[in-house]
Amino acid sequence: MRRTVFNEDHEAFRETIRAFIEAEVVPVYDEWLAAGQAPRDFYYKLGELGVFGIEVPEEYGGAGEESFKFQAVLSEECARAGVSFGGSSVHTGLCLPYVMAYGTDEQKKRWLHGFASGETMFAIAMTEPGTGSDLAGMKTTAKLSADGTHYVLNGAKTFITGGVHADRVIVCARTAPATAEDRRAGISLFVVDTKSDGYAIGRKLDKLGLKTSDTAELSFSDVKVPLEDLLGEEGKGFSYLGQNLPQERLAIAVGAYAQAAAAIRFAQNYVQERTVFGQTVASFQNTKFELAACKAEVDAAQAVVDRALEAHDLRELTAADAASAKLFCTEVAARVIDRCLQLHGGYGYMNEYPIARLYADNRVNRIYGGTSEVMKSIIAKSMGL
Repeated sequence: MRRTVFNEDHEAFRETIRAFIEAEVVPVYDEWLAAGQAPRDFYYKLGELGVFGIEVPEEYGGAGEESFKFQAVLSEECARAGVSFGGSSVHTGLCLPYVMAYGTDEQKKRWLHGFASGETMFAIAMTEPGTGSDLAGMKTTAKLSADGTHYVLNGAKTFITGGVHADRVIVCARTAPATAEDRRAGISLFVVDTKSDGYAIGRKLDKLGLKTSDTAELSFSDVKVPLEDLLGEEGKGFSYLGQNLPQERLAIAVGAYAQAAAAIRFAQNYVQERTVFGQTVASFQNTKFELAACKAEVDAAQAVVDRALEAHDLRELTAADAASAKLFCTEVAARVIDRCLQLHGGYGYMNEYPIARLYADNRVNRIYGGTSEVMKSIIAKSMGL
């Protein structure tokens, strides 16, 4: 069926991105995998291409688009080629909404031109060692200095995607203790300059998948944060985080659907070329049935994604809707990619084949942005259960 969720502008962008990936990413992707991250200068190329500025207002050097669908196209094309762009998705998909929603005019003037060009890469630091999804349990603190001229940041964060290359990090920290009535109270957001004294990048984490993503541990030891780098109002950070979660979860759903669709493409190409017992693997009934079943699941995931994309552009995507989309699409992707890898036989286990990398990359989709179990809790709550 013809998709109606994308218009001519989205499809033109798709052609541009597909050509860019083929020319600039595919030939060097093995080098990125070996290095464990995309090179810093690659982000300047994305800036020049206009990828980072799509949703940045024109007065700050961007295109001023308000649709998330361009980011969806980017996710689909990366999956199709079996590549990823490192921390760029966090830069645009997670960090920009916070700056746009809660940044002052002065802050936007300072940050957004560099954001759009790739000169100022952003990351966001929420998770801490030992807290996982329990953000209300965070221990990182930001205390106002005695003279009231700045905050003093102390603590540690982990699993920070884009943490190695980041120039600015949106750090969640406690500016007041939690209360017995509300554990979520007292959390604020700060846009921290990574060149600040006391700011340190710890280990670049060795992950199962997403090998080109520079995921790191961060620590803060008496880091001075200027008052003007507080994002939004003090103490409202937890509510800010909650308001952006539906888009984050939509992005994961889109990526999972795209990975599942790519897995079918990789498997179909492989079984049509691979010969066993004197005939192609594609000629066996089991192969046909497996791929047919996978396609039916991916068709359903596509419908879920497209409906969610439309709702998001209309500002009608609820937290429960986003949780449902993430839960369904990530679980579908897990099943489909596993079955497509099986059709590759032993070669599916070799990292030289994109299906093997896809298998590893996909696994985190059911964990980050809220685990599948958390998604079920959100959906159940919306049902009155």
